[in-house]
Amino acid sequence: MSLVVLLGAALLLALAAAASWARQAELRQIRDQVRQRQEARRKGSHQARLQYPHVDLGQCIGCGTCVAACPEEGVIGIVHGQAQVIHGARCVGHGRCAEECPVGAIAVRLGDLKDRKDIPVLQADLQAPAVPGLYLAGEVTGFALVRTAVQHGISVARGVASRQSEAGSREVEWDLFVVGAGPAGLACTLEAKRLGLRCLTVDQEGLGGTVARYPRRKLVMTQPMELPLWGKLKKNSYEKEELIHIWRQIVDREALGIRYGECFRGAEPDGDGWRVSTDRGVYSTANLCLALGRRGSPRKLGVKGEELHKVHYSLMDARGYGGRRLCVVGGGDSAVEAALGLSEQPGSQVTLSYRKEDFFRLKPRNEARIRQAYASGKVEVLFQSQVLEIEKDRVRFELRQDGNGSVVERPNDEVFIMIGGEPPFQLLEKCGVSFDYEHDDAREPEVDQERGLRWGLLLALVLALSSLGWLFWQFDYYSLPAAERFSHPQHGLLRPSRGFGLIAGVIAAVCILANLSYLARRARSFSFLPGSLRAWMSMHVISGIAALIFGILHGALSQNNGIGSHALTCLVVLAATGSIGRYFYSFIPRAANGGELKLAEVQQQLDRLSRQWDRSHQAVGNELRQRVQELAEQERWKSGLFRKFLAVTLQRRRLARVIRQLSIRAKEEGISGEHLVALTALARQAYRLTLSILFYEELRGLLATWRFFHRWVALFMALILILHVVTAIRYAGILPGETP
Repeated sequence: MSLVVLLGAALLLALAAAASWARQAELRQIRDQVRQRQEARRKGSHQARLQYPHVDLGQCIGCGTCVAACPEEGVIGIVHGQAQVIHGARCVGHGRCAEECPVGAIAVRLGDLKDRKDIPVLQADLQAPAVPGLYLAGEVTGFALVRTAVQHGISVARGVASRQSEAGSREVEWDLFVVGAGPAGLACTLEAKRLGLRCLTVDQEGLGGTVARYPRRKLVMTQPMELPLWGKLKKNSYEKEELIHIWRQIVDREALGIRYGECFRGAEPDGDGWRVSTDRGVYSTANLCLALGRRGSPRKLGVKGEELHKVHYSLMDARGYGGRRLCVVGGGDSAVEAALGLSEQPGSQVTLSYRKEDFFRLKPRNEARIRQAYASGKVEVLFQSQVLEIEKDRVRFELRQDGNGSVVERPNDEVFIMIGGEPPFQLLEKCGVSFDYEHDDAREPEVDQERGLRWGLLLALVLALSSLGWLFWQFDYYSLPAAERFSHPQHGLLRPSRGFGLIAGVIAAVCILANLSYLARRARSFSFLPGSLRAWMSMHVISGIAALIFGILHGALSQNNGIGSHALTCLVVLAATGSIGRYFYSFIPRAANGGELKLAEVQQQLDRLSRQWDRSHQAVGNELRQRVQELAEQERWKSGLFRKFLAVTLQRRRLARVIRQLSIRAKEEGISGEHLVALTALARQAYRLTLSILFYEELRGLLATWRFFHRWVALFMALILILHVVTAIRYAGILPGETP
């Protein structure tokens, strides 16, 4: 007995140590994520350029599946046990986070477009409002992914087919005229052929669109996707040359007849159709799809010397620039990738000019590589710089650092200006496309919806009511004491080791196995299993409830000191801990995250207030803000509830002393009493919010322990269940030819 107690105590201590270590690791992770979000706000990369993952905190359970699923690093992270957008600008709309979320808590949405004048107003079917038969697809809509462009093209062709079937035959040359042979235009052409539409596609350059202008061997993210008349592209990414080769094979095999080198000039309505003009002629079509891309003409600097032959606006292959003095202008991914590629050439000297004070909205891999190249001297980076003049053998820059301006020169042989392009918006507007979202009635307002397990819970409710009906039907048996049931005529059918009772037990065991398989599906090594994680989560909840119901029916409502009764008790505790934990996990972390967001707003108010003063007075506001933040942060990421309560008592006195000292200094420097009251009020609010988040985090830690307990109850229940099954097979006479 003493040995059992000793082993139990050792096991409990080991579990406590493991839980404490896990908690400390989790706190470090949360601290890093909060700091990343603060850094993202400082750089401006927290705001999405177009699409972003909207997290419903009332649904999120903090499983982290969305973080693992996102191909772009740092878009989303786990803060206080729930998913939060960190670098929204890095989101390009893969949508993997929404696909993999087991409870449907994430939806990829469009941001507020009312201030955007570069995103066309479109209906859900990609048709321009009030301009029947005019469709846009692919990059021109603002969506950059190849997979999204392909989906757009397919959707447009299907919409045209539906429109044509409703309108009947028309006296036009073509059912569909496609401008652009990039991913969207190609997919639209293929789907149009599959649907039997008369379709003509033109492109002013060649096959591939924007993809064809990528640098040599650039990886193109496609994700597994279907191309009409071809099938599935199974890889997640392809090199540019490999993808273009596949597209050429498709065009040749299907004899699509795409006309290359033909430039689109414009289009105007012509009765029920369109009159399309190119540099080679005029065409009549019932429907028009503009899959033009967004780059258009390269954006220029407008400086002296830009007309020289050594100035380029794209880089196809860096291998020919070894031993050259090179300048790249721009700070986006294209410019950074070009600078890195050029720096790898033997003997090259690369200077990167960027007008802002730091990089932002870069892909994490590009940002890490350019900072490493900058630190090692392979690439010279001139932040806050603008090109003044380009000469035959040099480039002159204006540097604006620390509020001071200066002019510097760099010897130069080639200049690459990579600051984007001028999208063909004027051409689109002439065709009838609008960019004014103030008058957009096509999009319905997006609201959070209660999604997830409703249908599964309804199914479980039906199962529970059916079980109650069964129990009332056989109530004369189930109401008897265990000793009197042997003489009941239904005993052979309802007892645990025979008939219905045995079937219920087998179903309960199968449900338990299905329930535990959810843990395997969550692991990356089992991600190949079919079905979305959301479906597996629903199955996890439903199978848990079903296992409990069939377990009760299997036990015939009889409890004793046997191992089967103990297994059923563990199952009841497991279901209760899962339900309670799920409820609280959807509430407490949301409160912490709400506090974090409110704290960020108060800190921004402090910044705005101090910036309103002159430079001498700003120093007081900045110092107060910094001192308050230091006080609040000192104990924030340390564990121990008692220690934090003690720290709060001491820190309140320190806060009062800091505010008193800086108030005296503010009065000496002539800051008005009104401004001083506003500043100290915001400082106290920021301090209180930080402390409230601190204690919310402690409560969430208790809930993390709850989930830890839930998992161990599941493990213990599984062990008891195995013993119960083995014992039943051995002694209950379940196998054929055996008697109990």
